[in-house]
Amino acid sequence: MKVALLAALVALGAAFAAASLRWLRVVQREHYLAGSASRFARRWWLRSPVPVAAFVLGVATAATAAVFAPLALLTAAVFGVGPRGLSLRGRTSPLAWTRRLRLVAGTELVLGGGVVVIGAGIGGLRGAVVAAAIAVVAVPALCDGALLLLTPVEDAIADRYVRRASAVLARVHPVVVGITGSYGKTSTKGYAAHLLAGRFSVVASPRSFNNRAGLARTVNELLVPGTDVLIAEMGAYGPGEIADLCGWLAPKVAVITAIGPVHLERFKNLDRTLAAKAEITVGAETVVLNIDDSRLAGLAVTLVGEGRVVLGCSTCDTAAGVALIADEEGYALYRSGELLGRRAVAPEARPPAPTNLACAIGVAFALGCQPADVLERLADLPVIENRLQLRPATTGALVLDDTFNSNPAGARLALAALATTGTGRRVVVTPGMVELGGVQDEENSRFARDAASLATDVIVVGETNRRALLEGLGRAGEPAASSLSVRTREDAVAWVRQQLGPGDVVLYENDLPDHYP
Repeated sequence: MKVALLAALVALGAAFAAASLRWLRVVQREHYLAGSASRFARRWWLRSPVPVAAFVLGVATAATAAVFAPLALLTAAVFGVGPRGLSLRGRTSPLAWTRRLRLVAGTELVLGGGVVVIGAGIGGLRGAVVAAAIAVVAVPALCDGALLLLTPVEDAIADRYVRRASAVLARVHPVVVGITGSYGKTSTKGYAAHLLAGRFSVVASPRSFNNRAGLARTVNELLVPGTDVLIAEMGAYGPGEIADLCGWLAPKVAVITAIGPVHLERFKNLDRTLAAKAEITVGAETVVLNIDDSRLAGLAVTLVGEGRVVLGCSTCDTAAGVALIADEEGYALYRSGELLGRRAVAPEARPPAPTNLACAIGVAFALGCQPADVLERLADLPVIENRLQLRPATTGALVLDDTFNSNPAGARLALAALATTGTGRRVVVTPGMVELGGVQDEENSRFARDAASLATDVIVVGETNRRALLEGLGRAGEPAASSLSVRTREDAVAWVRQQLGPGDVVLYENDLPDHYP
């Protein structure tokens, strides 16, 4: 019996190591947010009857290992190999052994080892086996526990970099433009940097550097003497985060691009989202708001009532503080009802979400740029990577790359672009949208229904939103698109390369890393 117990303990140790690699990768991909491992564990194990059955079997054998310890071998098999589809190394996002990950992994190992030591102290070798089985089942929770325990440590490390960044800001003293919103932040940042570059030396935070650590790194590594303007994209997963950023990176000009159901599973509702995003306006000299968004239009009224300087930006109301109105030739630019000028811009060179450009123009006006200079620079706007980026494929087909979009408003814009592109087959490839909280199924179903009304083929990728997307496809009227479900984006790309040619177009709408089912 002792040999069997030792064998079970070794197997459980190997299973613990394998499970840890899986869930630590999830933790890293989810930006080390406590609770992320457990949240994704529920998604993976509860996604269909087969993984549910495997999970129940693994838990049951762990619970009965006290009676017959070799049953723990089944626990090791279930949790060492599963959940099926969540690989050890990762297909799209391999594990990177950074300083932070090593610390999290070490802490998680200590927690798991502590469970085994306690079990051994209570019940000897048999108790150690039972405790090890429990630890294997609980790896996601142990990862989250490690993150919670390390929060003060990481805060202290981040504080050091923030203090250094604060010193750099005091020395260089740039005008800070802060940009936030549920979506449109990156595009607005890119357009604003382009418009301001005609007059100022500009540094903009890189694409993914929109939290405390990323913005501190931006300042410490990119801000050099002579920089006139720093454009900081500010993201948030909950209330208080933007206020914390503004505490040391205070914007002179604050921009909110849109309020929508992004990260809604964390914010819970859109009123809470608006309140969190509005933290960026506190202390700003000028607030630039997209007033085509009804919630931001309401915020504009509130701020004006408080005596604040607000530039409301619109693509339909010429009386707005800044209005960018599209016509057949290009754009007409208005300020508070006054026509400032027109600029010819080819349809293919126009941004997919013009309100983002309107907000960028608002930033330029807030910093003193002249209308003629702004209009001149509208002719060569930068292409924002992975945001409805149109490019030819080697097969001759056209690709609409919208893989960095995961919100309903952007998805509607993408379908509108698809409807006017190509002359042959129109294909939509999508895993759907995530982090939409209680409206996620509804929004994905609606998107699939709308896609089916104009596409010839819709390819559903992965399992995360498969049921909702297929339901939406089933609700589409005639003629409806044909549908295909594939496991990975690589499978979808292979199908597209084989099936599409000159005149055809494919829209890649959103992309999920492989830590999603």
